[in-house]
Amino acid sequence: MKVIVTGGAGFIGSAVIRYLINDTDAEVVNVDKLTYAANLDTLNSVADDPRYSFKKLDICDRAAMDQLFADEQPTHVMHLAAESHVDRSISGSQAFIDTNIMGTYNLLEAARGYWMGLGDADKEAFRFHHISTDEVYGSLGEEGLFHETTAYDPSSPYSASKAASDHLVMAWHRTYGLPVVLSNCSNNYGPFQFPEKLIPLMILNAQEGKELPVYGDGSNIRDWLHVDDHARALYMILTQGRLGEGYNVGGRNERTNLQVVHTICDTLDQLLPTDTPRRELIKFVQDRPGHDQRYAIDATKLEEELGWKAQYNFDTGIQQTIEWYLANRDWWEPLRAKVYDGKRLGLVDKK
Repeated sequence: MKVIVTGGAGFIGSAVIRYLINDTDAEVVNVDKLTYAANLDTLNSVADDPRYSFKKLDICDRAAMDQLFADEQPTHVMHLAAESHVDRSISGSQAFIDTNIMGTYNLLEAARGYWMGLGDADKEAFRFHHISTDEVYGSLGEEGLFHETTAYDPSSPYSASKAASDHLVMAWHRTYGLPVVLSNCSNNYGPFQFPEKLIPLMILNAQEGKELPVYGDGSNIRDWLHVDDHARALYMILTQGRLGEGYNVGGRNERTNLQVVHTICDTLDQLLPTDTPRRELIKFVQDRPGHDQRYAIDATKLEEELGWKAQYNFDTGIQQTIEWYLANRDWWEPLRAKVYDGKRLGLVDKK
């Protein structure tokens, strides 16, 4: 088993690679162009393993993708490379269109050309797994869950670009027979997450006594999934999922954004006591444009068909995550100093 993982230096991609190296016998080729959110330090624990290799390549470079498949001869592809931050998609959508749509198209065509040249047995074994988001479904009301059959209704440039890539992947299966599986996940959190996302941003700001900006009134709800649980699910979908099928991956851990921030504040108050409760650092700020109210995943198909279960609940997962950030200042401090300092992104100029 030889797996090309695109976006393997990112948050979820690196967790997938660590899982593949530590818990399977697979060879892994990490393909990443190393944008601002990529960090090869997330893979230090496996970087010297003989089954791991890294290629600095852009999925938008079709010739490079063709050469990659010819050189590496993979049995499986896990496609995670994507621009993923909603706020950045509001401020600058072009990169999301280029990477998430055109990059996926290039990768599909390179994979299809390679797959068509394989012998019958290798052709039968080949799998292309496209990893996507629950944001393609849009916003839920107070009740209900996202199912694999939920109609797509994206709200942001990010979610629209991921919806387009999902449709491309399924079309390449139906039109060309490319053996694909698709997964859509809820919000991930855990160690090594780039500090522009809600949970690491709040952990680091609260630890440093800085303002904790909460969008709107903090009532927006997300279903939180620990990245290590997600990595296990992705491997199961890759190896056991039915071709042409989608699988929703969720942690069944719905929380309002304000509840998440409160939990982070209270946990840090216990671990690093201060004179003033950290909840007093919370400041409600202008809401994100097009901010979906609620996401929640029904993972029954994944649980019943493939036997996956989340091992973390939110309380155990957030405790582990906070403790990791406290213990790994050398990982995140350079990012705060040189790459992203915590400033607000994604506001639309109404003038």
